[in-house]
Amino acid sequence: MRITILNGNPDASNTAFDDYLERLSGVLMSDQHEVAVIQLREMDIKYCTGCFGCWVKTPGECVVADDSHDVCRAVINADFALWASPVIMGFYSALLKKVTDKFIPLVHPYIVVDQYEAHHLARYDKYPLVGLLLEKGDDADNKDIEIISDIHGRTALNMKSKMSFTKLTLDSVEEVAREITDAVSGL
Repeated sequence: MRITILNGNPDASNTAFDDYLERLSGVLMSDQHEVAVIQLREMDIKYCTGCFGCWVKTPGECVVADDSHDVCRAVINADFALWASPVIMGFYSALLKKVTDKFIPLVHPYIVVDQYEAHHLARYDKYPLVGLLLEKGDDADNKDIEIISDIHGRTALNMKSKMSFTKLTLDSVEEVAREITDAVSGL
């Protein structure tokens, strides 16, 4: 199985978070999974300006020349995408938010009604399952985690996918790896 981990940790001095993801990647690779950990803070990713050029001018790809093209390819070609971030001021990092905004080229601009809601048409035949991993800081509470999880669940739904779980870095690496494996094996 191909797993893409988006490391939304903006602070290189937060080595505990990066180490957690490295250990998680090691456990998954030891189970014969192909794992790509993308360090978002090391990439040149511009903000989405809402120009919709990704639908009109360059369908399926952002018109801005940045590394979001590589991130989108890694995500859409994965069986599972793990969005990982510390909770900062009650929300996931602005870095991860910036990247998830750049996923809009992964769907068509056309709208369909699904379960009484308006959603975009799929651009691809297959989308990865999604999981969320958060590092809960001292200033975060359970309501913050619930709100972040709900928002990412809606983002996954709009991306023609499903949110498999929300876990915290307080959970063991083995437990998170098991959740990922179980989610994909349930397909």
